[in-house]
Amino acid sequence: MDKKKVLFISQEVAPFLPKSEIATSIRNLAQGIQEGGKEIRVFMPRFGVINERRHQLHEVIRLSGMNMIIDDNDHPLIIKVASISAARMQVYFIDNEEYFKRKAVVTDDKDNEFEDNDERSMFFCRGVLETVKKLGWQPDVIHCNGWMTSLMPLYIKELYKDDPHFENTKVVYNMFDKGFNTNWDDRFSEKLKFDGFSEEVVKDFEQVDYKSLSEAIVKYVDGLSVGSEELSDDLRAVFDGADCPKLDFVAEESHTKEVSEFLDKIIEAEVFI
Repeated sequence: MDKKKVLFISQEVAPFLPKSEIATSIRNLAQGIQEGGKEIRVFMPRFGVINERRHQLHEVIRLSGMNMIIDDNDHPLIIKVASISAARMQVYFIDNEEYFKRKAVVTDDKDNEFEDNDERSMFFCRGVLETVKKLGWQPDVIHCNGWMTSLMPLYIKELYKDDPHFENTKVVYNMFDKGFNTNWDDRFSEKLKFDGFSEEVVKDFEQVDYKSLSEAIVKYVDGLSVGSEELSDDLRAVFDGADCPKLDFVAEESHTKEVSEFLDKIIEAEVFI
């Protein structure tokens, strides 16, 4: 029997970024899922604060070289990879000089959120999908972590819905309380339209704050889980109101087991939408 394939995409993964709820959780979960018998791939953005020499990142030439158009501008896609030797696990990095070279993650040195974070999210999600296609690796389920991954369900269910590479791929969005405070660009819905999304789809993204983005995205997921021990009242309402299979927060000692079983349930279920 073929191993089930899980694609982890995360805004942060330890040890490449400082320890955080997301970074630590996904580092441990991915290793646990792999050791439990599933085949995994892990992707994150190659933020400029990541020390490439220390972590021995290197470019994967055969996967790099694509250009992706975001808001009518060409952006070269560079793919790098590094290993977490203790976990026998590789992590792929989505890189682009304009979006990810800056020596920061999602805010500047004055803690102001970058105005192009919406485009960085678009580039990251599309970059992951195009790279996975180049790898020839078909995930059974994509496990999304952090708001920079939140557009993945939308891409899978709308823009890539007729792509045979992803015809059986399910998507789980893992909700974290860590969001963003500044609304995304007022032109975000126009950027989605330029990317190929229909008028009907983009109407839900005309004004994007963290809550409204979460509300819009859960319409496209096959499963929803909670990664934070505490969620704000707004996010808790989004989770409780979602019409899909759900897994609430699970304590660390049983986290891997319960998430693995939840992913099995999602993979084996009928397509949600």
